[in-house]
Amino acid sequence: MSVLLSMAAFALASSISPGPVNVVALSAGAQHGFAASLRHVGGATVGFTLLLLLVGLGLHELLVHVPVLVEVVKWAGVAFLLYMAYRLAVDEGRLGADAPSRGPSFAYGAAMQWLNPKAWLASLAGMGAYAADGDGQLVWQFAVIYFVVCYVSIASWAYAGTHLRKYLQAPRRVRLFNRAMAALLGASALYLVAT
Repeated sequence: MSVLLSMAAFALASSISPGPVNVVALSAGAQHGFAASLRHVGGATVGFTLLLLLVGLGLHELLVHVPVLVEVVKWAGVAFLLYMAYRLAVDEGRLGADAPSRGPSFAYGAAMQWLNPKAWLASLAGMGAYAADGDGQLVWQFAVIYFVVCYVSIASWAYAGTHLRKYLQAPRRVRLFNRAMAALLGASALYLVAT
């Protein structure tokens, strides 16, 4: 039982810490409300869990043999983060609870994880620590635990964002908030370029 608790602790530390996916969840909660932001939460959770499973089932071997794929993912991630930062920076500043289609989609959340270096590192480190020997049962147990913890963690960021809504009633405040979120995403992209 202790290995399962250790897996859960690792999943929580990796999932709840700030990162691009959580910044978007916070922003989605603030702008579109909790219910609309759950599409992003669900997509990000499914996207990460699929990545984790594939790494556990052997994707890491492909990355070892074709290291250019790591660079492709890195630069695609940088481009995606800069695109999201741009979209937030030019947003008009109106809250969109009445227009749920404007919030991040399920596919957007899933794609974010595949382009998120933090997700790749968590997948590689987690599977390396808990299922390095390729034990299929451990890979699946870790994936199930991570799915639950990841969903709750990202949803917590979206929920926190919904509490910011009362402070963001004026379009000017929303624009400032969006630009701050854009700056965080831009900083994440710059960090990736520097590493």
